[in-house]
Amino acid sequence: MNISTEGVKSFIPTATIESLLASQKDSPRGKIRDIIAKSLDKKRLDPEETAALVNVKDPELRQMILDGAHELKERIYGNRIVLFAPLYVGNECVNDCVYCGFRISNKECSRSTLSHEDLINETKALVETGHKRLIMVYGEHPNYDARFIADTVQAVYDTKYKKGEIRRVNINAAPMDIEGYRIVKSVGIGTYQIFQETYHEETYKKLHPRGPKSSFLWRLDGLDRAMKAGIDDLGIGALMGLYDWRFEVMGLLYHTIHLEDTFGVGPHTISFPRIEPAIGTDFTEKPPFQVSDDDFKLLVAILRLSVPYTGMILTAREPIAIRNVVLRYGVSQIDAGSSIGVGDYSHKDEESRRKSQFVLGDTRSLDDVIYELTKGGYIPSFCTSCYRAGRTGEHFMEFAIPGFVKQFCTPNALLTFAEYLYDFSSQRTLEAGLGLIDNELGKVTDPKMQASVKEKLAEMKAGKRDLFY
Repeated sequence: MNISTEGVKSFIPTATIESLLASQKDSPRGKIRDIIAKSLDKKRLDPEETAALVNVKDPELRQMILDGAHELKERIYGNRIVLFAPLYVGNECVNDCVYCGFRISNKECSRSTLSHEDLINETKALVETGHKRLIMVYGEHPNYDARFIADTVQAVYDTKYKKGEIRRVNINAAPMDIEGYRIVKSVGIGTYQIFQETYHEETYKKLHPRGPKSSFLWRLDGLDRAMKAGIDDLGIGALMGLYDWRFEVMGLLYHTIHLEDTFGVGPHTISFPRIEPAIGTDFTEKPPFQVSDDDFKLLVAILRLSVPYTGMILTAREPIAIRNVVLRYGVSQIDAGSSIGVGDYSHKDEESRRKSQFVLGDTRSLDDVIYELTKGGYIPSFCTSCYRAGRTGEHFMEFAIPGFVKQFCTPNALLTFAEYLYDFSSQRTLEAGLGLIDNELGKVTDPKMQASVKEKLAEMKAGKRDLFY
């Protein structure tokens, strides 16, 4: 693969961001209220407006932002939460990112790559718990080229086990050239996710001293190349704690604007993980820009308000208490029942920690997470219908912006939840889940849709599976 950044220019205006952050301090209450109202009207915020929000210090105004994000989330996404699991395929890596447990210079990391048999066993272990959606994660290494990734994805899709199967595979891997993306796209991947890690270029260069990832522009341009290859379902993210979170929020917004202006469609998802401890990695024990819990809640809420129609992913890096709170402020997807050591799902051993990129904050089982979501009034969803029905990229936005997502997603969430309950759940989750479904059916205002969902639920109880709109 030829890594070339000839003709590539950064779309992150560092000086402009710094100027906006400096000029938008102490905005009056009325201005903050107007910005929130604009977002509640389902309009993406401008950089100046987001800069005003990230500068808010007053507790009452911060609570106003949190409340606005919660209301917006309810309006667009309802109370559903989409569930997935990460599947680490290999942790070989040629980069030397100072914050990463997989970096090439880390002698405490136990290197491992799943064999074909191992990959099938990992998939079976995930399917057996009820998972339908995965994100497959790869280190950056010549062994993990586009063909390798495509073959491993295909192997996962081909694995049918007992009552389940994986219906959607997203990818978290190194940036590729256009031909590489085409190869990966050919096996029917979902979202291709690349975290810029930090949008502050000077900081980026310090933290990525060698390896292909040392090129800020190659990585920044990575999702443009994916789009040119026909992958229109993209995920962006920043690792919070490497630089000032306010700057990173602005960077994520500018990345969104760039994709919208260039390709007519923004990212499908945004991730905002905080840096967590990693074996053999002193940097992670005290990150230079550590984000407090209060600031983390606020940044999630501000992202929700800034980009109303973009999915937001909250990972199991976070402790349970924080996850339960932050769900209110705009999160639409979480991982659950997660393990991040290579081979952990089918064979957890004493080497697991040495095969992991970082330490998880939430190690609950999938069923425990689902039970607690249900008791909290959320609809757990394994829906994959949009991707299989072709509602991705620009087509997804055609449905999303008028508010049709909620109309499609709530019925589909109920159907996939029922499928989980009948095939995989514990008795306590089954009872709580069926009660939630009955309650949510009463909220479906379209009589024809309500009748249709009831009919499909009856078919599912009788043994039919994979029903969706």
